[in-house]
Amino acid sequence: MSDNSDEFYRIQKLPPYVFAVINEMRAKARAAQIDVIDLGMGNPDGKTPRVVVDKLVEAARSSRNHRYSQSRGIPKLREQITKRYQANYGVTLDSDKEAIVTIGAKDALAHLLFATIGPGDAVVSPNPAYPIHQYGVIMAEGHACMLPMPDAASFLNRLEDLYRTSTRRPKMVLISFPHNPTTTCVDLDFFREIIRLAQHHGTMVVHDFAYADLCFDGYKAPSILQVEGAKEVAVEIFSMSKSYNMAGWRVGYCLGNAKMIAALARIKSYLDYGVFQPIQIASIIALRECEEDTRKICAVYQKRRDILVNGLERAGWPVVPPRGSMFVWAPLPERHRGLGSLEFSKLLLEKALVAVSPGIGFGPLGEGHVRFALVENEQRIRQATRTIGQFLK
Repeated sequence: MSDNSDEFYRIQKLPPYVFAVINEMRAKARAAQIDVIDLGMGNPDGKTPRVVVDKLVEAARSSRNHRYSQSRGIPKLREQITKRYQANYGVTLDSDKEAIVTIGAKDALAHLLFATIGPGDAVVSPNPAYPIHQYGVIMAEGHACMLPMPDAASFLNRLEDLYRTSTRRPKMVLISFPHNPTTTCVDLDFFREIIRLAQHHGTMVVHDFAYADLCFDGYKAPSILQVEGAKEVAVEIFSMSKSYNMAGWRVGYCLGNAKMIAALARIKSYLDYGVFQPIQIASIIALRECEEDTRKICAVYQKRRDILVNGLERAGWPVVPPRGSMFVWAPLPERHRGLGSLEFSKLLLEKALVAVSPGIGFGPLGEGHVRFALVENEQRIRQATRTIGQFLK
């Protein structure tokens, strides 16, 4: 049977995954027994806290947990996530109407877009962006309106201009801070301005808060729900992946505006029966007992960040240390700027045996950069900066 997949209506709207090129090169090198240091995909390498794993095992042994669960998530887990928001951000949420459990953050985002966006609806996000932020909109038939974000203030100015000048009023603003891939961080005043604009123009806001707890140098990322009146227009997506080293478990939450949560709950009721119940039960334990583990996980990333940034500096490739996320966003070294990010990433893998993500994979405005993910141990990161230094010299 020939491959006619490009004739499928939605598939033909999705470009080939740029990262696949690097992934294939890395796989070939490893198959040939060549040691590649993989700083490409943001896949946490740390262990899930032991108490959470133990709870999973215990709950999985009980046959009453082997049945379908609830699509919206079990009540106790929804209560626990709202308690965390109260404790960490002083935000009060109704666990019935303003919180839903999702199969990771991607599920929350993709299905929320399907639930709330119609053909041609404009969804504004910063560019470069995590791919689902752009292509989730396209799959939902919306119009992805990408605004440049050299910094947070510039993005805000461009958003205000768009409201002033565009004939197509944005239906939704989709943002994520600490930002992937650029690592841009914002303060509460930035969110206040976003909420003010959204309320004034009748726009929905979605904040993807995947890196909520990975903040360095005394910075604490605010929740958009801390802004007064945010729940009238906004939801926030939080996930267990990075905060608790639970990426493969696929547990996330959508919190905030009751109308948007209800729309997501309705569409999910047709699509899934929720997360495997033992995973939900173990997630309650993570939220209830593992704040100290979250702090330790953050400290590990901060140490890795420092080693990478200092090592790149010594290699003659200065980069700005991020205040949040699990990434370092690096402009291409001056001598190699003409190559473009994909060709440079291929060269780096070939000559220095280090895999990174090419900036172009995050959209046109990511060109000229590469993204390092802090997902190898300190010794491996030191080794990576040494081989990069030899390659650059």
